[in-house]
Amino acid sequence: MEYDDSPQAAELGERAREFMDEVVLPTEREHLGDGPVDESVIEDLREQAREYDVYCPQIGEEHGGMGMDLRDVLPLFEQAGRSLLGAPAMRVDAPDEGNMHTLELVGTEEQKAEYLDPLVDAEIHSGFSMTEPKQGAGSDPKMIQTTAERDGDEWVIDGHKWWTTNGGVADFFIVMARTDPDAHPYSGCSLFLVDRDADGVDVVRDIPHLGQALTHETHSEIRYENVRVPESALLGELDEGFTHAQQRLGPARLTHCMRFTGMATRALDVAKAYMQEREAFGSTLADKQAQRHKVADAETRLHAVRTMVRHAAKRIDEGEEARIPVSMSKVFAANTTQETIDFALQACGGNGVGRDLPIADFYEAVRAFRIVDGADEVHRRVIARDAFEDVDDPALENLTTY
Repeated sequence: MEYDDSPQAAELGERAREFMDEVVLPTEREHLGDGPVDESVIEDLREQAREYDVYCPQIGEEHGGMGMDLRDVLPLFEQAGRSLLGAPAMRVDAPDEGNMHTLELVGTEEQKAEYLDPLVDAEIHSGFSMTEPKQGAGSDPKMIQTTAERDGDEWVIDGHKWWTTNGGVADFFIVMARTDPDAHPYSGCSLFLVDRDADGVDVVRDIPHLGQALTHETHSEIRYENVRVPESALLGELDEGFTHAQQRLGPARLTHCMRFTGMATRALDVAKAYMQEREAFGSTLADKQAQRHKVADAETRLHAVRTMVRHAAKRIDEGEEARIPVSMSKVFAANTTQETIDFALQACGGNGVGRDLPIADFYEAVRAFRIVDGADEVHRRVIARDAFEDVDDPALENLTTY
């Protein structure tokens, strides 16, 4: 398929494919079924990613990245998704990737020097601390309960967060807190940079969760109790936390879509190869019409995902918020990738359930995608709200209601 990618994007995607085929996938095969790989394995892969010129393409060169537009890095993100080792190897892994984007976009020069540059180099890790236990912020972010109150030249943060990805290993957190209790629910919040070792930061636990086993993955519960940070810890504009979070989440949702599309494509490729070799009831599985139709449907839907994401990314690169195209991409990609990986596991039978293949890890990883970065229902709500705005069809004027 042709996706109207620029020459730079096509070249980057091809280098990423070579890196995955020649370095990452052989490394993956050595560790499948053995539990989380050691950090030294990821560090070695990062060094080789630099050699292949595929390291952190989404961040400016002045900060250690490659300085490419969102639209042009999409092919690399899809390649990275083909293995759970791919994204951390190329430094396009969540949540650090989204946090790097936020720092680059709204951080001060001092904040970039302290946090962004070492984050790009993978010398440190980060977490985005927004989601709260009930009845706090979740799918409805305006329910945020965490507060930040000014006290002289400091801010005092109090709150209870959970599902802070990377919380178990993060060196700092981007914390969303309410700074104006009297403001409109979708305003009056701000983002703060909070070091892990600041007084009052308590990483309570890493929440046991459904998820893959190949890489170390934590989602943490954190309490912020009387945490004092200086005025310089404010990230972006005061009371514009929702604005900045949306600036972060739009691109982050699209890069998530591409990583999971790569994951689903790899799962489908594995399944197709298996189906061509596995015989049952007088022929190979690949000769069964029902299976062939499912493969056709999966190929079609994955093609649609790639096209939708590129359209939304182009809108963002042109300076738009693109909330509707992003929501459409997110909900469609999440369901497509889950269904595709589920089919791949089913097609491979016992080999799909086993961890000699990557599909079992993919299966556990993909289910959360329909919840993280906005649950399906939230995105459908956004799309439906837009669909019903300004509907005024004169054909309805003469409609008789019985």
